[in-house]
Amino acid sequence: MTIDELNNSDRFEVLNFFLQCCGCTKWIELMASSRPFLDKQDILEKSEMYWNSIEYFHRMEAFLHHPKIGDIKSLKKKYSGSKLLSESEQSGVNSASEETLRLLSDLNTEYEKKFGFIFIVCATGKSAEEMIFLLLDRIGNSYEKEIEIAMSEQNKITKLRLEKFL
Repeated sequence: MTIDELNNSDRFEVLNFFLQCCGCTKWIELMASSRPFLDKQDILEKSEMYWNSIEYFHRMEAFLHHPKIGDIKSLKKKYSGSKLLSESEQSGVNSASEETLRLLSDLNTEYEKKFGFIFIVCATGKSAEEMIFLLLDRIGNSYEKEIEIAMSEQNKITKLRLEKFL
């Protein structure tokens, strides 16, 4: 979608566009209300500004819109409209062995039990093995530290998606 198309699309299309980038309703509303955008940089700057200004419990809503890393069935179900985007973001997982995926799934479950949300990582360019190491490293964090890391990773994912879609 071009900047001009985004600026001139109806509200429903704009809300849907931003939903494909981030699942936080508050962020989506703020972004949709920010039109017209000057350029791509304006969108990226507003995205970051709004993301950082939203209360963390609103930002956590975005986590609910992510498939678990390595869960291709969940990925296909949740992101039928942006399936290819999500799959390309997790391309390092798609080629992983069954054993590696099982370990990734087990660590995801352990992580979710500890923190109350799924493991959020900007997975683009990372292999399944790298994500296992990241999970092992981050699972030892305090809740406070981990929520900040997860929110930062979500912001990276949103930025990456905005850049891919524009």
